Parts: sequence; structure tokens; C-alpha cells
Amino acid sequence: MKRITLRKTFQVIFFLSFWMGLAQEDTSYKKRVLEAAEVDLLFSYYGQDGANAAVTGGEGTEKLNDATSSIIVKIPLNADDVLTADIGISAYTSASSSNVNPFDGDANRAVSPFSASSGASKQDVLVHFNPSYQHTSENRNSVWSANGYVSSEYDYFSLGLGGGYIGLFNEKNTEFSVSAKVYFDTWNPQYPIELRDGFFDSRIVGGGTYTPDFVPFSNEKRNTYALSLGLSQILGKKIQGAIFMDVVLQNGLLSTPFQRVYFGDTSAFFIEEFQLADDVERLPDHRFKIPFGARLNYYLSDTFILRSYYRFYYDDWGITSHTASLEVPVQLNDSFTLYPLYRFYTQRAADYFFEKEGAISLYDFYTSDYDLSKYSSHQYGIGIRYSDIFTRAKVLGFGLKTLDLRLNTYNRNTGLNAFIMTLGTTFVAD
Repeated sequence: MKRITLRKTFQVIFFLSFWMGLAQEDTSYKKRVLEAAEVDLLFSYYGQDGANAAVTGGEGTEKLNDATSSIIVKIPLNADDVLTADIGISAYTSASSSNVNPFDGDANRAVSPFSASSGASKQDVLVHFNPSYQHTSENRNSVWSANGYVSSEYDYFSLGLGGGYIGLFNEKNTEFSVSAKVYFDTWNPQYPIELRDGFFDSRIVGGGTYTPDFVPFSNEKRNTYALSLGLSQILGKKIQGAIFMDVVLQNGLLSTPFQRVYFGDTSAFFIEEFQLADDVERLPDHRFKIPFGARLNYYLSDTFILRSYYRFYYDDWGITSHTASLEVPVQLNDSFTLYPLYRFYTQRAADYFFEKEGAISLYDFYTSDYDLSKYSSHQYGIGIRYSDIFTRAKVLGFGLKTLDLRLNTYNRNTGLNAFIMTLGTTFVAD
């Protein structure tokens, strides 16, 4: 897919800003929800490494690099309505997913599961488009919204719709929110190369005949239905709290077709160092999730604020998890704020998780994806934000409102380590 050049991106921005300028003609004196068009430019980089790749049955390289860029344009149509367009491109290279085909064009030789092949699945591009519309009532006590979502990558296409409502009560000290979203997804299944028709119909490997009992998935659809509820309350001059809950139902193909599984009761077949799959991940075709949690923000002084967060998660695959985090924004001066962050996470394994060769062929469901295993993780981060409400710095006629840089390191006790960098800017049209 062709990349959008920077020049074309700014052409789009200028066009939308011109159209927005026409839409802003409003003789009303009431305060507008959004005074002028805003453009957010976002970039993130994610890099990870580990030795429990699901593509190779729970062992092998997990090395992955992902770079994502997005442009979000917010356009005030009038005093009450805002139209937003979010367009993003994510490009990744993955040593683990490259091993969907580890043979590099030679069916007699395979790379090690701890190395990357040069297969087509080594890299991919995901593109998404997320438009939304928001209407705020005359008295500013209610907000209605609607949004859509489209994304595509080489083996997956997703289409989503949603809507929401926010109500303010008690002199705007209490806020209630409800939203609903549905996603209709379609797989283009990419099975491990040795399980595809015509690659190995049968083959003598290491003195035996490799004839796996593999049946492709008949249903290639996945549907997700999500309902979110939230309630926030100003509890005092220095403290604000919020509680929230989601209810998520999924059905269809919830397995990942290219993730191998190795059984403990079947013969192992190798080409070079690479073990050929006994099957792929098989998971139930339905899943019910309920996360709920709370936030508590406390204003210590003009310099320090405490932002705490806790979430409990349950699903009917047997996973329960706990998440806790603390962020302490430090106001250095009128323009700069520092954001130290710590996050802890722990979960119980899914009922269907097995380490390599831990499952047997008689089971109905099995996976060796360590994202569904028992583990705990720690995330440490630091961020710095520059803010200028007067937008004195100008870039191509747009005023720079905020600049936000965050760095995070992530460590999981299974050996997975990651580094995350995000950079975001907000520009305001003059």
C-alpha cells in the first residue's frame, strides 16, 4: 500500500481547515464547544523481544518492531457540533510472524525458530480510518456521539460502528457516560506453510511420515459487541473519583490461524532445527469479558497531582487479572509538566493454555500463546508535556498547542521485554 507523503498530508489539512473556516460562520454569542480546528499528529514506536513465540508453538523469537503514525483532524461545524477524522498507518516487522513460512523458498531447509525467515509475513502494514461526530446540547449538560471504524491488513479486515452519550448533573459535578460499539471482522487465514494444501501432502521426515490431522477453519468471521458504562464524581475541592465497567461479547473465529501447537502424544517432525506443526491454535468460538475498575485523582498542590487506577478483569476462558497504576504529574512551570508512571499487571492463565507439547491431540481447545498464560508484568515510564494556550509557536500557519513525549519500558516475568515511545502534537488553526 502506498504511503501518504507529508506533502499530501498537509494538503489534506489545509483543505479541511479551509472548509472548516467556512463552517465556522456563526453569529451566535454562546461559547463554542471547540473554538477552532485542531490537528493532532501522533507517532509511536514499539519494540519487543522474547523467547515464547506463539507462531512457533510457545518457543522461538518474539522480536517485533512496530511504527505507527496518525493524523486526527477535529473540525467545529458550528457552536455545538464537532466532526473528527482519525487516519493512521502502522508498519511492522516481526521475526516471529516471518516463521509462518520458515523455509525461505527451500522446502528442504528451514531457519531456526529463534531466527527470522525472509517470508512475506515478516512485515505488514495496517491502515485505519475512524470518523466520528459529536453533538453537545445547548446547556452543555449532554453530549451525543457516533463513530465508525475501518481497518485492513494482509490477513484481517475490520468494520466497526458505535455511539455514546455523556450526561452532566449536579452542577456538572457528576458525569455519567454510556457507549456501545460493534465490530464485524473477517479473516484471510494464513496457516503455517507446512499445513497448506500442496506443500506437504505427505513427506518422510526423520524416518517417519508427516501427515498431520489438520482441518482448516470453516468460519472466517469474528464479531465483537461492547457496552461501556462510566460514572465520575467530584468528591471535594482536591479529589475526583470515577468507576467504570465494560461488557464485551465475541463470537466467531477467535483463534489465530497461524499460531502452531505441538502435542505431547504425537511424534515430532523436524526439518533442520524447525519442528513442523501438529495443529494450529484452537479456541472456543465465543468469549465473554467483564472488566471493571476505578480511578482516583488527588490534587496535592500546584506542583503535584496523584492519578491512581485499578482494574479487575474476568472472562469465561478462565482468565482473571488485576491492573494497578500510579501517575504523578509534576508541574515544572507554566509550560512544562513531567509525568512519571508505574503500572503493575498480573493474570491467571486461560483454561486452554499449554506450554509446548503440554496439550494432547484429544483436547478440543488448546493454545501456546503466552499472552494467555499466567504472568505478571511491570511498566515504568516518564513523559514530558509542553503546553502553550497562546499557541505562540507556528508551523505552516498552525499554532502549536501541546507537545507530548513519553517513554516506557515493559518487563514480563516470562522473559518478554518491550520499549514504547510515543510523540504527540496538537496544532490549532488561526
